[in-house]
Amino acid sequence: MHLPWPSIPLGALAILLLFMLVLLQQVHIFRTRRKAKQREELFQIVTENAADMIALVDVKGRRLYNSPAYKRILGYSAAELGETSAFEQIHPDDRFKVLEAGRVARETGVGKRLEYRIKHKDGSWRVLESEASVVRDSSGNVAKLVIVNRDITERKRAEQQLEHNLYHDPLTGLPNRRLFLDRLEQAFARSRRDLGHQYSLLLGNVDHFKVFNETLGTAGGDQVLQEISRRVGASLRQSDSLARADAATPTPGAVVARLGGDEFTILLDTVGDASDAMRVAQRIQAAVAEPIFVDGREVRVSLSTGIALGAPEHERPEDILKDAAIAMRRAKGLGGSRCEVFDEAMHTRASGRMRLEADLRTAIAAHQFRVFYQPVVELSTRRIVSLEALLRWDHPQQGLISPYRFIQAAEDTGVLVSLGHWLMLQACRQLREWDVNNAAGQPVNVTLNVSPRQFSDARLASDLQDALRQTGVDPSRLQLEMTESVAAADPKLTVTVLTHLKHLGIGVIMDDFGIGASSLRGLWQFPLDALKIDRSLVREIQVDRAATEIVEMIITLASKLNLKVIAEGIETGKQVEQLRQLGCEFGQGYYFSQPVEAKAALQLMRQQLAPTRVTGAGAK
Repeated sequence: MHLPWPSIPLGALAILLLFMLVLLQQVHIFRTRRKAKQREELFQIVTENAADMIALVDVKGRRLYNSPAYKRILGYSAAELGETSAFEQIHPDDRFKVLEAGRVARETGVGKRLEYRIKHKDGSWRVLESEASVVRDSSGNVAKLVIVNRDITERKRAEQQLEHNLYHDPLTGLPNRRLFLDRLEQAFARSRRDLGHQYSLLLGNVDHFKVFNETLGTAGGDQVLQEISRRVGASLRQSDSLARADAATPTPGAVVARLGGDEFTILLDTVGDASDAMRVAQRIQAAVAEPIFVDGREVRVSLSTGIALGAPEHERPEDILKDAAIAMRRAKGLGGSRCEVFDEAMHTRASGRMRLEADLRTAIAAHQFRVFYQPVVELSTRRIVSLEALLRWDHPQQGLISPYRFIQAAEDTGVLVSLGHWLMLQACRQLREWDVNNAAGQPVNVTLNVSPRQFSDARLASDLQDALRQTGVDPSRLQLEMTESVAAADPKLTVTVLTHLKHLGIGVIMDDFGIGASSLRGLWQFPLDALKIDRSLVREIQVDRAATEIVEMIITLASKLNLKVIAEGIETGKQVEQLRQLGCEFGQGYYFSQPVEAKAALQLMRQQLAPTRVTGAGAK
């Protein structure tokens, strides 16, 4: 049975339907407001807890909201940010691109990611990565921008450091080979475009750096390199123009780089001629020559510098670097601590040097070295008191080669220490053989020259002991010669090594005395046995009064220090007589004998008629 629906008047039904529509509308409004409130609450939760900085700005850039992250990252409170525009803290150089990004976002509705700098409350600059999103009004127009900023300062710093490390030397902070070659290529390209543009390259190499590295340790050697790089850079900053030596503003277009090891380059992008580059090189050398103190130890450093100018015949940027390297090696070959400018004659010499080095690598294995001996005589009796062992290279094609031509090459190729050990052993063996065969019974000493590389080698003393032990030679019969420059390079090392040699009973002679750089204080400290007057002074004593006075002062000084004196390079009887009158005891030179082989040296000793034993320079 069906119950009938109640009859409702039409007017009442209309009122009921209207009520229901209003109710539904209110429910919809309530739900919409609740969703909006939920969205606002969610926005607040996200923004207040986000690590990134979130900002809400109007279309004119006025701040409407800044998340709490601004306080944590930039130091500004919400009140402080509210007092300024959104652009006030942005770096002046970055404001335009931020404004442009905002304009694009408002016009297109799509935000653009960008990076810009903003000032921290402490005054430092932070780098932000930013992206904007638009908020539209009911009409669909852009009303607000939501900007999310992320602090990427540390990441950018790490990227910059990585890039810096890619192009800079980690020890000195100078540009490295990669960056230097890039700058060199730019200078080369410019010279090709502008034929009037002249650039030059200086290549400096530290003289005897291995000595410092081995005696001061790696850390000490690094300190030396750091100080050299600082002085080179300071020397350039003190220059005004390359043509003026009394300059006070930066050198235009100068790039200082460390190629590696102990090599430094200076690229001068604008020069007039070679004399401009020479002035810069001399200024740098003067600065580097000042004493350097490493852990309380005073060391003196010098540079050998090669200079090359850009030339039309250069086909590649690296060609000028090769020319500078040739000139630098020439400077080293002439004794170091000097500048040399590349020319074609150097190129020819360099080619010969390269061939010499190639042959040298096989010379020891092929037994091509021989030992010659030059006697040292007592001037009053003309008796031989010692023989200096001199190395000669019996080259298959070039014949006998003097050590003046190959010693530096031997050091550069790394065979000098083993070659020196071989010479020690050969000389001691020969001395033992002479003792057996010398019919006159004339006792003589043998003298060995020590190069800078050998002197700094930790095995020097042990190599000497090994040679003496193998041959049974009395250590007092052996003497070592070292130059003033080697002794002065590191006075503390010199004292240590010479004291050790004296403890072993080995004599020490300072060679080339009178033209080097050793101080009187250092000379007083060095445990020496004899001084050898340089041949250049001996050559001039008959024509130059100043040379005579220097020789006389050396002899007087030696007498005060209880040292023997040997004059080398004697070529005439008049020189002998003048040296005797000045009080010189011993001499050496072609006047008595040129260097001869062992058999000829034995004959010279047998010709001595003196019946008694005579002790010579350095005899104990």
